[in-house]
Amino acid sequence: MKDIRLNNIIFPIWLLLFFPPVIFITLIGNYIIDSLVILACFKIFKLADFHYSMTSFYRKSIVKVWIFGFLADFIGAIILFILGILGDSFGLSNELLSGINYDPFSNIWAVIIILFAILMSGFFIFLFNYRITFKELIEDLSTRFKLALTIAIITMPWTFLLPTKWFYY
Repeated sequence: MKDIRLNNIIFPIWLLLFFPPVIFITLIGNYIIDSLVILACFKIFKLADFHYSMTSFYRKSIVKVWIFGFLADFIGAIILFILGILGDSFGLSNELLSGINYDPFSNIWAVIIILFAILMSGFFIFLFNYRITFKELIEDLSTRFKLALTIAIITMPWTFLLPTKWFYY
């Protein structure tokens, strides 16, 4: 009789963030967080000095920050998803795959891989905001760089580090 393995029957919590109806909660939560970060950054980086009102700046940037942020989070999740599904093909141990999918802190390499996925998401959040969202809004490269970097660091998908076992066991 063949060995039957039932890996990944329980979805990792980070993957559930992208499935209905949880995706709607994720989208709303991301919108709120992005809004708060944009408004805080407006004050911190004194963007009123660039002749913007807070309302005008917010309206011109929030949708792009929100959509690109979600897209970047999805890119990080795809990295984890591919490793979770094809990990055996890459020679990853079941212990490591279990760490990636269910309990990152059970395996140091799982933490490193998840941090890599988070950093990749952060990189794309930065890139999208620096090159697209704020390109027309903020001509000063230094301010645009600091703003995009701040948003990326704060809004990276830190929830990827949440152990799924907290929610299923």
